[in-house]
Amino acid sequence: QVQLVESGGGSAQPGGSLALSCAVSGSIGTLYALGWYRQDPGKQRDLVAVSIWPNVTNYGNSYKGRFTLSRADADNTAYLQMDRLKPEDTAVYYCHAKVSEQLWGRPDNYWGQGTQVTVSS
Repeated sequence: QVQLVESGGGSAQPGGSLALSCAVSGSIGTLYALGWYRQDPGKQRDLVAVSIWPNVTNYGNSYKGRFTLSRADADNTAYLQMDRLKPEDTAVYYCHAKVSEQLWGRPDNYWGQGTQVTVSS
């Protein structure tokens, strides 16, 4: 079993900052990828940022230069620093992990419970 625990989020004014974190625990053989997606009502989940083993980080186009994803491998945690927030960043943000319980095994996808981010004045 693999569990994802999210924290952070909340409300901020435009131009402000928020931070999210996601800790992965359980039967982790290989953590292939760890990152964040966002979802607006009635729409699919879109990539915000993802860290792909061993050291590749990809960002959605709307977040490059504003958001920073870092990853602490020692405790399988990802941190998303969100700066220069815009009202259009408002959404539910979901942590996503691609994990195999066996070392270098076939990975499965896991999702966190979601956390609300609201940007408004």
